[in-house]
Amino acid sequence: MITAVNVAKSFNGVEVLKGISASFEKGKTNLIIGQSGSGKTVFLKCLLGLFDPTSGEIMYEKTDTSKLSTYERQKLRSEIGTVFQGSALFDSMTVEQNVKFPLEMFADLPEKEMRNRVNEVLERVNLTDARKKYPSEISGGMQKRVAIARAIVNNPKYLFCDEPNSGLDPQTSQLIDKLIHEITKEYNTTTIINTHDMNSVLEIGEKIVYLKNGLKEWEGDKNSIVTSDNPALLNFVFSSQVFKKAREAMLFHLNKEQK
Repeated sequence: MITAVNVAKSFNGVEVLKGISASFEKGKTNLIIGQSGSGKTVFLKCLLGLFDPTSGEIMYEKTDTSKLSTYERQKLRSEIGTVFQGSALFDSMTVEQNVKFPLEMFADLPEKEMRNRVNEVLERVNLTDARKKYPSEISGGMQKRVAIARAIVNNPKYLFCDEPNSGLDPQTSQLIDKLIHEITKEYNTTTIINTHDMNSVLEIGEKIVYLKNGLKEWEGDKNSIVTSDNPALLNFVFSSQVFKKAREAMLFHLNKEQK
């Protein structure tokens, strides 16, 4: 579990995060959503340790990360997997080499064990046939799967995904959502996803934190989001006609089940 306690962050005197408290649960897909400028990317980077909060605490389990030594921070970093928005693969490395890179950085393993681990995760994301290809030779969806394989090759306790569906078509986005959700369950990770994809919210949102103007506006899951009476949240999630109809259908089924 990762917990944020009254986290605030300012840049040049401008307060971007204004005291956010939220918990992100182990074995669940935890989503951070919000409009551009809401602070969700800054919040994710604070949770990940890329930004130090101006005030407040980030707790991994029961440990305040601000009190960790350099060695302890490095150890924690080895327990974190990250899927970046643009996949962030190394163009000069093959798929296999990209996935192996974190093992070479953080794991003290014999070469054979590293190869075995790379083979395992490539098989898990269905990319064994692409191992010798370079990022420029595979599709955007395949690149994202490589990024996921690289993120989980170290068996991380914590998995961060920054806009994992960015630039992907709806069908591929659903496949990536399904893969992340399955991996979260298999590895029992604390998974935190920063997203603007409302399909992701309604499909895999087991825990959702909605930010607005640097504040936590709402917290719940994909089921309670449908019945919420928060106007800002409803306007954000169900702004399009497609999602409005989806909400109406969900409410209809919920009311039917209750009768």
